Amino acid sequence: MTSIGILGANGRMGQAIAVAAADAGVPVAGGVDRGGDARALAQACDVLVDFSSPDALVVHLEAAEAAGRAILVGTTGLSAGHHAAIERAAGRIAVLQAANTALGVNLLAALVEQAAARLGPDWDVEVLEMHHRHKRDAPSGTALLLGEAAARGQALGPVSADRSGARAAGTIGFASLRGGSVAGDHLVVLAGEGERIELGHRAESRAIFARGAVRAALWLAGRPAGRYAMADVLGL
Repeated sequence: MTSIGILGANGRMGQAIAVAAADAGVPVAGGVDRGGDARALAQACDVLVDFSSPDALVVHLEAAEAAGRAILVGTTGLSAGHHAAIERAAGRIAVLQAANTALGVNLLAALVEQAAARLGPDWDVEVLEMHHRHKRDAPSGTALLLGEAAARGQALGPVSADRSGARAAGTIGFASLRGGSVAGDHLVVLAGEGERIELGHRAESRAIFARGAVRAALWLAGRPAGRYAMADVLGL
């Protein structure tokens, strides 16, 4: 049976993934945190799941490459350099990078992409997200995922949680709210003349992200080298 190794094992998501794996009967080969031996963990498992921190990503990718193991990267707040490192690793191993592993969120992204494409550029797009008070990155990785889905093939460009003046045509706006213990709320508003469509998702607990991560890790194990996404897991 496929076993997983958890990078960032003592974090909120790491602990939730351990519970989700146990519930699904998936063996956990072990887990490490900052300063732990990621290479030894990679050797001991079939697939790595990384929900640690951006500054640990390169080391974790190198550990996965050295062991020839697939790795799911769920860490958010990644820079262009991190994505370049993922691309390099994907030339040698299977890498699935996901801003959000909840199955519902990834289906939402597909719906947003379809809606934006069919409605066309005359419809304005705004993305609103809210998370718990401890979340550091803003807009959230999921908000950016949804923005990219709505961008109709165009680059997002600079994003901002603040705005002044009239809305610039063709832009995608982002608003980030922080407070309490909110696991993650996301709303995409497509606004036309005289009508509005709202597509959203609310996460009621981290368990949904953990269950999606375990499912994705099992799907990823044994795949050929390449860069994958949650859409691949769902067959979208």
